Amino acid sequence: MSRILVVHGSPRGERSTSRRLAEGFLSAWQARHSGAQVTRREVGRAVIPAVSEAFVAAAFYPEPEARPLVMQADLALSDALVGELFDHDLLLISTPMYNFNVPSGLKAWVDQIVRLGLTFDHTLDNGVAQYTPLLQGKKALIVTSRGGFGFGPGGELEALNHADPWLRTVLGFVGIDDVTVVAAEGEESAERSFAVSVAQAEQRLLDLARTF
Repeated sequence: MSRILVVHGSPRGERSTSRRLAEGFLSAWQARHSGAQVTRREVGRAVIPAVSEAFVAAAFYPEPEARPLVMQADLALSDALVGELFDHDLLLISTPMYNFNVPSGLKAWVDQIVRLGLTFDHTLDNGVAQYTPLLQGKKALIVTSRGGFGFGPGGELEALNHADPWLRTVLGFVGIDDVTVVAAEGEESAERSFAVSVAQAEQRLLDLARTF
């Protein structure tokens, strides 16, 4: 049975383009995967705590199996979020690009799931750090919207896009390197041009729903 984890990063509800596009893909995908397990994790309209000093102390406690109860509590949400990643085959992230990066809620989610000993490991080889990803065999789809044009690969503003390229880096670091990005551009630009971009994104997502 296919299992998909949907992480919504936009603070907007129905007005969110990225959320609407992702849900459109999900509907088409579910039509082809009857009985599939779908889990939605809201990080844009829910509070995901930022990493704190207590979180860091607990995450890097030298004997993880002997963490005090208070430290276990500090990591409870993170443990649950990491568990969701391991329990699903596919990851669908919807997010707008805000100020050249992702919204703060999605960044907080990333900080909660990049965990030493859980999603990546770390060793020293002659003083040089070696990192090993621990999530294997999973695929990810990033559905994103951008206010202007030219932020995609080869675009004149590509260097200013630190949203989906950053997500690719993070996901690859923990072992999810099969990542597809679908973007709609121009939300703050000409209405007609944006509509064309959205239509193209919708079509691509429908095509992907047949093969994902």
